Amino acid sequence: MKWLVAPNAFKGTLLAEEAAATIKKVILDLHPSDQVDTCPIADGGDGTCFLLSQQLDLDIIPATACGPLGRPVKGFFGFDKASGAAFLDVSTVSGIKWLADHERDPWTASSYGTGELIQKALALGAKKIILGLGGSASVDMGTGILQALGVQFLDAKGRELSQFSPGFLDKIRHIQLRRKLPEVSFTCLCDVSNNFFGASGAIPVFGPQKGLLLADHQKFLTASQNLFNLFQRKCKWELQDQPCFGAAGGIALGLSAFFPTEMKQGARYFFDKTRVEERMLAADIAITGEGKFDTQSAHGKGSFELLQLAKRIGKPIWLVSAGNEGEQIGFDKVLRLPDLDFNSPELMEKARENLRDTVMQGLA
Repeated sequence: MKWLVAPNAFKGTLLAEEAAATIKKVILDLHPSDQVDTCPIADGGDGTCFLLSQQLDLDIIPATACGPLGRPVKGFFGFDKASGAAFLDVSTVSGIKWLADHERDPWTASSYGTGELIQKALALGAKKIILGLGGSASVDMGTGILQALGVQFLDAKGRELSQFSPGFLDKIRHIQLRRKLPEVSFTCLCDVSNNFFGASGAIPVFGPQKGLLLADHQKFLTASQNLFNLFQRKCKWELQDQPCFGAAGGIALGLSAFFPTEMKQGARYFFDKTRVEERMLAADIAITGEGKFDTQSAHGKGSFELLQLAKRIGKPIWLVSAGNEGEQIGFDKVLRLPDLDFNSPELMEKARENLRDTVMQGLA
């Protein structure tokens, strides 16, 4: 039997590569003669470009940059010198993972550190930036990245605003360029399809996750709309809100005002780059998984997109998950994980044990 083991990350517990290694070991322990191709997957969420960099065997370039509130953190990006492409995740230095719950504050948090990583990639000769949008801490509409690349944001008196200052977005009245902007294009990978504005936009849907109080929604919306109007006046082409601009607090929206920027569905981009279809065709069966497969998973998440691919080419596919939607949505077999106590000090080890035991029982 030939297996393709292609799990997504199990959010809050296991990385995709850890889950893939665990599943592979169980298969080979029970069926030593089987063949297992492991291909941990990502969909534009937290860590997508890091996983891509690993699978594409890119050079990993370390670099220190500002975290979402300005504290220095150790970051990195993948670099393909031959194509001049740099692969980096917003979450690497600008992620919500760097903040304690009480520190979450979209009035202050910034993507500036990601802009610093981009500058370092440009210094190496990068001409294309592949940007994974998942896991961001800010709703800054890309102003942090833009400021690092040479865009100035000024207050009503014409003074440049400092990043990481409270109420940054609300104080912007003018935009000007400090210098000629770098010649670089962006490909933004996302796992959601939300516009920036609207009832399903970044502010009402993702703002609360990043610390935005309900009482501040209208004020934040007004500040964002004012900035969007400034972007439109400064942009050399037509700029309109569109699907996926709601990802990562509107980073792609801001980039689109100044740089050639395209949006890509993260899972499909990942599958193309890592030859997932070719590897699935060579397998007899695929097995994927994620922490909790639910109705939201059907909106661009990796496991769901892998299911669509399997159905299209006629391969059976199993799901390992704590969610309860897998059977109804079309997986050939669902291996259901028991619920976890996320407050347990033994959370990680229990997650590995549950995955190991669940796959073992499913194969028995």
